[in-house]
Amino acid sequence: MSATFKNIKSLVPLLDRVLVQRFKPQTKTASGIFLPTSATSNPLPEATVIAVGPGAPNDAGVLLPVSVKAGDRVLLPGWGGSPIKVGEEEYYLFKDSEILAKISE
Repeated sequence: MSATFKNIKSLVPLLDRVLVQRFKPQTKTASGIFLPTSATSNPLPEATVIAVGPGAPNDAGVLLPVSVKAGDRVLLPGWGGSPIKVGEEEYYLFKDSEILAKISE
């Protein structure tokens, strides 16, 4: 199930949710050879963080902030996330705890 929105700025993640956009797979090699769709059908596990929620409260009621911020590159699991479509672009909502790693440059 996916939701459709007209503008991504109208979407604000709640609690410890993170809105990401996966990197698009390459459709052409460096030498100019086009790759078949079967070779590019699996989504890449890397994504860019678009927006984050404020965090989720722990058992004591203290708000724990999200571990990533907008603009970060992250490593995602091969499964999960809630898909969201904005025009032709596809985004995903993940819980902060589902993100595997933050990629440093």
